Amino acid sequence: MKAIFRNVAVGLAAATAMLVTSIGAHADTSQPGEGKTIRYARSNSLGASYIQDEVVIAALEKLGYKVKMTTLAAPAFYAAASQGDMDLITSINWPQNQVPYEKVKDKLALIGDGSIIGGGINGYLIDKKTAEANNITGVQQLKDPKLAALFDTDGDGKANLNNCDPGWSCGDVVEYQLKEYGLADTVRSVRGKYEILMAETFARSARGEPVLFYTWSPSWVVNTLQPGRDVVWLPTPFEALPTGVASPGSALVKDVVGCAGGQNPCRMTIGAWNYVSIGNRAFLAENPAVTKFLEQVRFPLSTWTEWEGEIKQSKADRHIKQVAEAWIAAHQQDFDTWVANATK
Repeated sequence: MKAIFRNVAVGLAAATAMLVTSIGAHADTSQPGEGKTIRYARSNSLGASYIQDEVVIAALEKLGYKVKMTTLAAPAFYAAASQGDMDLITSINWPQNQVPYEKVKDKLALIGDGSIIGGGINGYLIDKKTAEANNITGVQQLKDPKLAALFDTDGDGKANLNNCDPGWSCGDVVEYQLKEYGLADTVRSVRGKYEILMAETFARSARGEPVLFYTWSPSWVVNTLQPGRDVVWLPTPFEALPTGVASPGSALVKDVVGCAGGQNPCRMTIGAWNYVSIGNRAFLAENPAVTKFLEQVRFPLSTWTEWEGEIKQSKADRHIKQVAEAWIAAHQQDFDTWVANATK
C-alpha cells in the first residue's frame, strides 16, 4: 500500500512539474520580445514626441524587448534602417519627410496613420499687436517694405523671419515660399538652432517688440506664444511647395485658432501633418507585436499640447520620462489594452 501511495505521489510531482513548465512556456509567449533588442531612433527635433517615445519604450519593454535608443534626423534614420542598422522610429514628421522615404520604401514600412489625432498645422506667425495695428492679415503683405521693416532686427531694412534648423525640410519650404510669394526682397530667412532663435523671439515678445517666425502646432512654441492671445497665424496666398516635399492635401485648414483677421479656413504653409512610425520591413516581419502595438498608439491634440508645455518647463531626459510615466499611470487601462492586444 505504501508503495502505491509513493508511486502516486511521484506521479503527482511529475505532473505538477510538467504543468509548471507548461505555464512557464506560456508566460514566455506572452512576452514576444523576450531576448530581443530594438534599435530605436528618436527625432533630433526636441518636442512632445520625446514623451511619446518614452510611452512607446515602456510598452515595448513590457512586451519583453530591450530598447537601445539613438537620436537621429529623418534622413539619417532612413539610411541606417534601409541598411539594417536601425529598426524603428515613431516620430517622423509626415508628409514633410515622405519624398526621401519613397526611395527606400522597399526596405522600410509605415505603421498606422499617425499618432496625433486630427494632425497638426504649420505656418507663419506675427505678434497680435502689430498685426492689428497695421491690419496685416496675410504673409504676402510683407512685400511692402514699410511693413517688412517692422520686423527688422539687424538693421538691413528687411524683415527677419526666424526659420527652421539648417537641414530641416520645413526651412526649405519657407525659403521656397518666400520666393514664390515675391517676398525675397523684403524678408530674410534666418536659419540656425531653432531653440536658440525662438528664445530670442520670446525675449523680444516679452519686451513688446514685433516678432515674425515660422512654427508648428502642437509645439512648445505655441504653448509659450499662444495664437489668438499673443500672436496670429498669417495665411498664405496660394499653395506652393518645392520639389521633394509632398502635400497631404489642401493647405486650407478649418477652425484654426488665431488665424489673422478671423479667417476660416486658414491657408497654412502645407496641409495637416502628423508623426508617423516607420520600421525596417525585415524587423517588422519578425516582430508583428510591434506593428500591432503601434497601430493603436494615438493621442488627442490636447495631450500633445500639455506635453509641449512640459517640454517647455524642462528638457531633461529624467523629466521627460517622469511625464511619460505619469501619463501611463493616468491611462493605465488604455496602456495595458494596447500591450495586451499586441501579444495576441
